[in-house]
Amino acid sequence: MNHKITALPIRTIAMLCSAAVLGLASSAASAAPPARYIVGFKAGADTDASAAVIRARGNVKRKINGMNAMSVELPDAAVEALRADKNVSYVEIDPPRYLPSMEMSPEYTSATERSAAANPASGKSYYLGQDVPYGIGMVQADQLPNGGAKTGNRKICIIDSGYDRSHEDLNNNGTVTGEFDSGTGWWYTDENSHGTHVAGTIAAVNNNGVGVVGVIPNRQLRLHIVKVFGAEGWAYSSELADAANKCGAAGANIISMSLSGPEPSATEQAAFDALAAKGILSVAASSNAGTEAPRWPAGYQSVVSVGALDSDKNWASFSNFNPKVELSAPGVQVLSTVPMGSALIVALNVGTSAYAVGSVTGSPYGTATAPLADFGIGDTINPAMAGKVCLIKRGAIAFGAKVANCQASGGVGAVLFNNVAGALSPTLGTTVTSIPSVAASLAEGTSMLAQLGQAATVTVKAGNYAYFNGTSMATPHVAAVAGLVWSYFPSCTASQIRSTLAKSAQDLGTPGRDVKYGHGLVQAKAAYDRIATMGCNN
Repeated sequence: MNHKITALPIRTIAMLCSAAVLGLASSAASAAPPARYIVGFKAGADTDASAAVIRARGNVKRKINGMNAMSVELPDAAVEALRADKNVSYVEIDPPRYLPSMEMSPEYTSATERSAAANPASGKSYYLGQDVPYGIGMVQADQLPNGGAKTGNRKICIIDSGYDRSHEDLNNNGTVTGEFDSGTGWWYTDENSHGTHVAGTIAAVNNNGVGVVGVIPNRQLRLHIVKVFGAEGWAYSSELADAANKCGAAGANIISMSLSGPEPSATEQAAFDALAAKGILSVAASSNAGTEAPRWPAGYQSVVSVGALDSDKNWASFSNFNPKVELSAPGVQVLSTVPMGSALIVALNVGTSAYAVGSVTGSPYGTATAPLADFGIGDTINPAMAGKVCLIKRGAIAFGAKVANCQASGGVGAVLFNNVAGALSPTLGTTVTSIPSVAASLAEGTSMLAQLGQAATVTVKAGNYAYFNGTSMATPHVAAVAGLVWSYFPSCTASQIRSTLAKSAQDLGTPGRDVKYGHGLVQAKAAYDRIATMGCNN
């Protein structure tokens, strides 16, 4: 791909999906973070409350910016005594917040969906040589002239895992600022790709011949980055409240949060309620559990909860559904930026056929061309595979052992395919191999069995763009559309912009607001037209 995603067909661009990238969040959820409490203290009692925490054998971990509250590690037995202290207003659990896991059903990794995920730029709205993710047109971002210089009057604050400021599609953005955090480090690093992907959906620039475009690609939008997630993929509610207040202090108009947690926090709610009262619009992911359970911060009245759709405007089955869902946006197979070189770019050609294969986590980079040979389930070494690309069916032994057996047999590349319908997302685990390997569906593997002996080329290399799934991907679409529309009408209030986005959304599903789609698909041009015709208070 060589820094230009259009150098290869879209099907060859890797899906650096959350099952691999943000499986970190899933594993973090199963291994719960150490328990913490939020201690609220009375005005002016900061020092005395800290002393009370120490007397209770607690440890102050963070004082929350802009609030009379702190996060502490505290023995459970000391909670009631601390609540009784004259300097303390309240003590509550400090619940965790996660990057929503993105483990998807097979329908979200199909070749059809991948091919629909982006289209080459026509040159009408965007420079040639780029790909336009399907979500850009779906939210009508291409129907407004991106605000021109107007978008410089808006600032979006992204609370996430960081921002790769060296990225070719982000490094020449307008004003990008951020925070240093003693726990997560500098805002311009991103250990798990999530924050950079979110940022690309918002503001990947309109570059001649480079990459993708975001909702606001004109380099005028101001961004502020607050990094709350490190490589482990979780944080505390206190850290989110602290981050949100930093967004407010930095002059943000909009806060984008592709994160969630299963428990609410009174401190966190107070932070977002106060930010809303100051005229700041907060937007958050409804979460990817695929249940009706509310998640926070999306569950607070002061925060817009966002659900996910696929490219056909269908509700994504992983998207949480409940009365809190307010707007929907593209969240299935969303193509965007990831830290430079962090994506696995995979391709497979057999004879004259090009297959829309997926990546194998743990595969080394490389390219191999050789005749395709049937290696069965790959459970034994077979010298007949020498100098061949092994076609291997799922089953019986681990994927890593299959590829290792291919290599030990003299194979130069491997194609793993499923034994049930749907795509395959294998990992080699702790097995280290030196041959490139890719993953195929049952249908693709069956087709390849009829092409044995034909020349097969397996390619695995590094890239800068990837497809992600999740309400995490839907959220920045909504935040960016809000910023784009608001830039034309800066005299409107945050609540008026929020109301307009709801009233102008494309109604989907059951007529009127419903639990899956909320008011419907966010629409930039429709929202602009509504304000232009009816005013802010419409």
